[in-house]
Amino acid sequence: MIKGWGNYVKVAKVSRASHHIRALTTTVTAVASWKSSGTVTAPSPIYTYSSRSYSTRSTVVQLLNNIGSKREVEQYLKYFTSVSQQQFAVIKVGGAIITQQLPELASCLAFLYHVGLYPIVLHGTGPQINELLENEGIEPEYIDGIRITNPETMKVVRSCFLEQNLRLVTALEKTGVRARPITAGVFNADYLDKDKYQLVGKITSVNKSAIEASIEAGYLPILTSLAETSSGQLLNINADVAAGELAREFEPLKIVYLNEKGGIINGETGEKISAINLDEEYEDLLKQSWVKYGTKLKIKEIHDLLQHLPRSSSVAIIDVNDLQKELFTDSGAGTLIRRGYKLISRNSLSEFGNPDLLRSALLRDPEIKSGKLSVASYLKLLENSSFKSYGDEPLEVLAVVVENEDDLSIPKLDKFLSSKNGWLNNVTDNIFNAIKKDYTSLYWIVNENDPNLSWYFSKSDGSFAKNGEILFWYGIKDTDTTSKLIKKFDSGSKSSLSSSEESGVFSSPTQKRGFHTRRALHTTTNPNPPVDVGTNPNKSKIALIGARGYTGQNLIQLIDNHPSLELAYVSSRELDGQKLAGYNKDNIVYSNLQVEDIKRIEENQEIDMWVMALPNGVCKPFVDAIESIPNSKSKIIDLSADYRFDTTGDWVYGLPELVNRQDIINAKKISNPGCYATAGQVAISPLVPYITSTPSIFGVSGYSGAGTKPSPKNDVNYLSNNLIPYSLTDHIHEKEMSKQLGIQVAFVPHVAQWFQGITHTISIPIQPKALTSRDIRNIYQERYQGEKLITISGEAPVVKDISGKHGVVVGGFAVNSKEDRVVVVATIDNLLKGAATQCLQNINLTLGYGEYDGIPTDVVIRG
Repeated sequence: MIKGWGNYVKVAKVSRASHHIRALTTTVTAVASWKSSGTVTAPSPIYTYSSRSYSTRSTVVQLLNNIGSKREVEQYLKYFTSVSQQQFAVIKVGGAIITQQLPELASCLAFLYHVGLYPIVLHGTGPQINELLENEGIEPEYIDGIRITNPETMKVVRSCFLEQNLRLVTALEKTGVRARPITAGVFNADYLDKDKYQLVGKITSVNKSAIEASIEAGYLPILTSLAETSSGQLLNINADVAAGELAREFEPLKIVYLNEKGGIINGETGEKISAINLDEEYEDLLKQSWVKYGTKLKIKEIHDLLQHLPRSSSVAIIDVNDLQKELFTDSGAGTLIRRGYKLISRNSLSEFGNPDLLRSALLRDPEIKSGKLSVASYLKLLENSSFKSYGDEPLEVLAVVVENEDDLSIPKLDKFLSSKNGWLNNVTDNIFNAIKKDYTSLYWIVNENDPNLSWYFSKSDGSFAKNGEILFWYGIKDTDTTSKLIKKFDSGSKSSLSSSEESGVFSSPTQKRGFHTRRALHTTTNPNPPVDVGTNPNKSKIALIGARGYTGQNLIQLIDNHPSLELAYVSSRELDGQKLAGYNKDNIVYSNLQVEDIKRIEENQEIDMWVMALPNGVCKPFVDAIESIPNSKSKIIDLSADYRFDTTGDWVYGLPELVNRQDIINAKKISNPGCYATAGQVAISPLVPYITSTPSIFGVSGYSGAGTKPSPKNDVNYLSNNLIPYSLTDHIHEKEMSKQLGIQVAFVPHVAQWFQGITHTISIPIQPKALTSRDIRNIYQERYQGEKLITISGEAPVVKDISGKHGVVVGGFAVNSKEDRVVVVATIDNLLKGAATQCLQNINLTLGYGEYDGIPTDVVIRG
C-alpha cells in the first residue's frame, strides 16, 4: 500500500504483444534520420486498425529532447521485450497532475503509445473532489487519512472520476492516441469498515479482462479507482492502493513515480539520489539523519510493495517530463529503487553454502569455459591463497580479491564475473563499492576487448596498456609503487581479469548508477578531496590591491562574512580617501598604495595575505616590492593572468578542485585561474583520458566580464538583443585551459546582454563506443564527490540560474549517435567561483582555514 502519493504518477513496466514493437523500431529509425539529416519522413502505419500518426510532432520532438541515441532506445527496448507476455506499464496519475500538468502527461503517454507501448493508466481525483465539496459547502472528513465517503460524497466522487477520466481521454485522443475509458468493472471489493468509513472499499480481486481487451485492440486503457461490491454498490478506493493492487496483479518490470523534485533528494547534500538497492542499503538508509517523516514513509512503503513483486521489478521516481528519459537512456533521470540482494563476503571456500552455485559462477570465466583452466584447479589455488570474495546471494556477480599475492602488497582483483542480470540490475556497482570500502588500494588487469572496458576505466585512478591488456589501479598514492606495478605488468607477469562475456541484454552494458549509501560509507572516489576543517585558530589580515572592480567588491563582501579574515588595506586610485562601503568589521578608508607603501607595510609584517585584483600586466611591481623585503612572510594571490603560465615553479595555479590541494596549502604565491578557464577545465578534465582530438568550447559571458572600463563589450545599449564574439583565436583562457589540461582546446568567447554568469557548451571528441551518457555522468560524480562548489546535473544547466551562486554546474552529457562525441554544458558566475569565491578558497587553504570558511555554500545550485 502506497499512501499519500496522490500528486505523483506511478509507472510499472509490462511487456506487450511483439507486433507492437515494430512500430517503435520504425519510429526510432525515423527519429535517427531526422537527427542526422534535419528532416524526417513519417513511417507508414503497419496495421490497418491503427489510425494514429507516427509523425506526431510533439511526440517526436519530445523523443529527440529526452533520448540520448538510437542505440539507447533500442537497447532498452530489447530489455523491456525480453520478458514474455508481461504487460508494459501501470501508470498511477494523481488528480493534481491532471489539473496542473495535463499537456505534459498526455505528451508523455503519447510518446509511449506512438512508439508501440501500451501502459495501463489509473488516475485519482482527490483535489477535484475537495474543491467540489467545498463549493457545495461540504467539509471533507478523514479518519486515519482515509476519506469518509457517505452517499452524498460518493455522488461527488463518481462525478469527479468521470469528469477527470474524460479530460485525460480527450487530451490523449488529441495527440493521436486511441484511449479507452474504463470507469468500472476492474476492482471487486468489500467494505473496508462500513460503520467507520461508509462507502470505502478494500479490494478483494482484480478483473483483468477489460484491460487486456483494450490493449489487444490497440487502445490505451484509462482507469478510475472506483470498485464495486458483488451486489453492484460503488465503493471509493484510494488510487495509490488500487495502483498497488494492479502492480501485484501484473507483476511489472518497473514502477515509476513522477514528482516535482524528480527523485529522492539527499537532505544533507541537496543532491538527487541516483539509485537505492534496498536489500543492501535499506537498514542503513533508514538510519540516516535526513531520512524522516514523509521520506521515511515513502521508502518503507516502496520497500513493502517491492517485497510482493519479482526481483526484476523496480521503482523509479522522476519528473513528469522525464518519463521517456528514465525509460530509454543510460543516464536515467531520477531515483532508481530496486530490491536487489544482500551482498555477502567470504574468506574461505567452506563459507560457500552451495558449491554448485560457486562453480556455476566460475564457469562464466572464458578461461574456465574454454577449458584452459578448470574450476577444480582454480578452487585449489584459492585454498592456498589469502582471498576475499564478494557476491550477491544468487551469485549473479562474483568477485575475488587475492591479498598479498606478491611483493607489492597491493591486493589484486583476480576475478570479476557477472551474469546478464548482474550488469542489468547494477549489482556490479554494489559489489565494487563493497570492495572499495574494504581495500584502500587495488589493481586488476583486463583484456582490451572486454565489453565492459569503459566501466573499469570509470572505477580506476590510473591505467597502463600494452600488448592487448590494460592494467588498472586505484588508491596507489606514491609513484614508486605505481612504477613497480607497471614494471611487473610490463614484464609479462600478469593474468587478465575477466568480467565474462555475459555482459547483459545491452550491447554495451556500462550504464551504471552509483548507490548513494554505499558511496557515503566508503572512501571517497575524489582523488583530491576538499579540506573542510582548518588548523589555524588565529585571525589574519588581508590587503586588497585593486578594490574598485567587480571582483574586488565581491571579495570584500566575502571577507566581511568570514570568521577569521579582516581587511587591513584596500587600495584604489579612483576611490582614494573614500570610506569603504559594505564592510562592517571596521572603518576602512580606501588608499592608493604605491610601491614604497607596500614595502613599508611588508617590513612591519602587517599583512598575512596580499590580494592583487588588478588588470593584466599591472601587478608585477607590487609583487616585486613584497619580495624585496628580506624574510618576507606574507603570501600573495594574483587574480590576473600574469602568473598563470609561470615556469619558475614559484607560483601555484589555484584551482583547488583540480590542483593538488596540498600544493596550494604550501604555496607562498598563488595564481588565481580565469573565469572561463575554471568552468572549462572543470567540465573537460574528467574526460581527458578518453579525448581523441580537440574539444571545442562555445563560451558566453555576461558583460561584467568586460570590467568597469567602458567599451562596446559592456555597453548595455549595444548589447541589447545582441551577442558579440571576440578574440576568435588564441584567447588567453584558451591558452590557459590547454596548458593546465595538457591537451589543446579551441575556445571562442562571446559577451551577451546579461550582467554576470558564464555558460560553456563544449563538444568533446571521445574514443568511439567507449562511454555512454550514464558512464560519463558517473565519472563526473565520482571525480567531484564531496566538492561543495561543483554540482553535477543530468540536465544541461542554464546561465540565469548560476548568477549570484558560488560554484560550477556541469551537465548535459549528451552522446551522439556514433558514440564518439559528448556535449557537456557548464555554467559559472564569473565574479564568484570564476574570481572572488575561488580566491577565498585559495586564501583559506594557504592560511590554514577550512576551505569553505566564509563561503555561503547554501547559495550553491544542487543537482
